[in-house]
Amino acid sequence: MDVLGIDIGGSGIKGAIVDTISGELKSERLRVPTPSPATPQAVAATVAELVEQFDWQGPIGCGFPAVIANGVAKSAANIDASWIGTDVRALLTAAIGSSCVVINDADAAGLAEMRFGSGKDWAGTAIVITVGTGLGSAFFSNGILYPNTELGHLRLKAGPAERYASGAVRKKEGLSWNAWSKRLNRFFALVERLFSPELIIIGGGISRKHEKFFPLLDVQAELRPAQFRNRAGIVGAACLAAASVD
Repeated sequence: MDVLGIDIGGSGIKGAIVDTISGELKSERLRVPTPSPATPQAVAATVAELVEQFDWQGPIGCGFPAVIANGVAKSAANIDASWIGTDVRALLTAAIGSSCVVINDADAAGLAEMRFGSGKDWAGTAIVITVGTGLGSAFFSNGILYPNTELGHLRLKAGPAERYASGAVRKKEGLSWNAWSKRLNRFFALVERLFSPELIIIGGGISRKHEKFFPLLDVQAELRPAQFRNRAGIVGAACLAAASVD
């Protein structure tokens, strides 16, 4: 089944048509900048414009950077605070004019990796960490997703971990791979102490450069780079929408 997947991020909104049986993209991946400020109406209008470029009429899956409960945003990570309490599903459905399913963006990426990518057929506990504007997370036990973990918001160095060790922080502060990896090690030490995962998958665009920092990481879990990288959120959101239709 083909479904349009949308991934809303702090810096960009990406979309593509996905074959939800194979996980392959059936169209070019398009990206537009996230509006600033990223208010509900501004983002909804931008998503609608992106959808128009695909001339799409079917179901849509959308990854969103917030805790999502029954389609409602309960937090606002790397997006305008006015989203808190907003019914994201209803707002996007109205703006797009098609049925829309919404999930936390890191959970969407995790679904793609566990179904088709680096976590395929993994039996046990696994955490997918998406490294980008923030640090997203998706926790799985025997293939079952436990949503909205938001481990990037764990306290580290007197603030959220993602403000200390994200990919955006690495670029902003001009950190070397070695210096940044030391920060990641502190984050992973905290994650492993709390959750004891058997597998950690690192995703986001940074995963294509994993050979630069994987040797510097000190984790107990098996460590793997994500396969879907920046496509993961699109693929996972599309698969969730396909499942809702089924």
